Amino acid sequence: MEFENHKDEVPFAHYAELFRNLDPQEALDRLRDVKWDGHEFFLKLLGREYAVSHPEAVIRPTDGGKEPPRPVQTFLLRYLLESRDVAWKGEWKTFREMPWGEMYIKPYTGRILNRSAFTFGTRIGAFRAACEKLGGVPLRHGDAGYQFDFIGDYKMQILIWEGDDEFPPNAQVLYSDNFAEGFAAEDRVVAGDLLIGAISRAL
Repeated sequence: MEFENHKDEVPFAHYAELFRNLDPQEALDRLRDVKWDGHEFFLKLLGREYAVSHPEAVIRPTDGGKEPPRPVQTFLLRYLLESRDVAWKGEWKTFREMPWGEMYIKPYTGRILNRSAFTFGTRIGAFRAACEKLGGVPLRHGDAGYQFDFIGDYKMQILIWEGDDEFPPNAQVLYSDNFAEGFAAEDRVVAGDLLIGAISRAL
């Protein structure tokens, strides 16, 4: 089979194949937020509900909107395959503070923090409008900041500082402390990507 976009299609195909062998009950035992009707799993990502058919791995939003981007679909499959419920203790952590964070902080800074700063830091008004459109809860931190229910009991915050003549825009992304146990470092990076992507599409 030929793939036009290897970056997105090859990972999806890999996890779709693994998903075929998933025992639905095993996934339900790990993930209390997930529902199953005998053919499809139902779960929410950033407030939007998706149905994931098993074993076909066909993913659709239940609101009738268009098919989500491949990275979103791959993340949903990985969540169903690998993640688990971990209680949130009420604390927030930066990427660096979590396991493997120090090792990956340089690429994370470029891919997530700098991208957030320069995408949203010069468009604070549009950033606020996009976050509110997505159901974000406004925060008092930063020049603009919002908290999101990401998936299950996992939450994220994004804080933006507007640039001026002396300082460039800045950004920080915070994760609920259960991300440290519930997700691998790779998935925490992808979570940042998905949050930024959702906000960008809503601008």
